[in-house]
Amino acid sequence: MDQFGAATLALLVCMAMTLFRSIAGPTVFDRVLAVNSFGTKTVLLIAVYGFLTGRPDFLDLALVYALMNFIGTIAVMKFTRFGDLAGMEDDDEETL
Repeated sequence: MDQFGAATLALLVCMAMTLFRSIAGPTVFDRVLAVNSFGTKTVLLIAVYGFLTGRPDFLDLALVYALMNFIGTIAVMKFTRFGDLAGMEDDDEETL
């Protein structure tokens, strides 16, 4: 096995451990952090795969996936904290 195959295998093992943590996490914040880490490792896996196949356009896909992972994590954390993504409940009470 070459060094890039070993890197791919190591990423897959880390992703499996992160997936286990997202299922067994004691709190919702641990689970969200594990899912975010899983997304980050997926970005690395896409980039490594693109490098192995000699297709640099996979790096663009990895960057788009990283941006979606970041926005999704922020949205889930806001929903977990406030119970609403828009935050309009507090604005209605202030105008009355």
